[in-house]
Amino acid sequence: MVGLSVVDGEDGLGRCSWCGTDPLYRRYHDEEWGAPVTDDARLFEKLSLEGFQAGLSWLTILRKRERFREVFDGFDPARVARFGPADVERLLGDPGIVRHRGKIEAVINNAGRALALQEEAGSLAAFFWSFEPAVAERPARFDAATLGALARTPHSDALSRALRQRGWKFVGPTTAYAFMQAMGIVNDHLAGCHRRDPLLAARAAFAPPAA
Repeated sequence: MVGLSVVDGEDGLGRCSWCGTDPLYRRYHDEEWGAPVTDDARLFEKLSLEGFQAGLSWLTILRKRERFREVFDGFDPARVARFGPADVERLLGDPGIVRHRGKIEAVINNAGRALALQEEAGSLAAFFWSFEPAVAERPARFDAATLGALARTPHSDALSRALRQRGWKFVGPTTAYAFMQAMGIVNDHLAGCHRRDPLLAARAAFAPPAA
């Protein structure tokens, strides 16, 4: 997130500059990014798509997201875990997604690991939210200088390590941190962004699922 700042839009709202002016990206910033998520399917989808993003921009993935959802059966781990070699070839032939064999096979592998993790922790949400940092462990300032340097944290390192120990793939510390930002496990909207304070209130209004 090099070059972060808060930019006022034509609607008078301040936004994190990374969302630019693309309507799809701006809507994602305004309606999704950083909002607390506890739905297992959405969590698995996001972590899968973060893996596909490696080496690409999130906007590229966002533009393909609906097709990803179609061909990966809504990212239902139970369904994806049953995909076999024929499904891999089918996906490699689909121009509507990112056609990378390693990333496709990682999602299928991770679906099986997700089912095991649900058995272990009760839900994916309970497991992922257990890595939420305490308020005192977060930066005191949420400005561009502070957050622009954050690509990973000790908590994302720990989440990545825990997943890899359980056999997950394409879940490095940077991917894990981007996932935590997007799913509201951390709130990295900049001070002055119109979404920051409402999401702080949203986080305060719910109790994360317990294992």
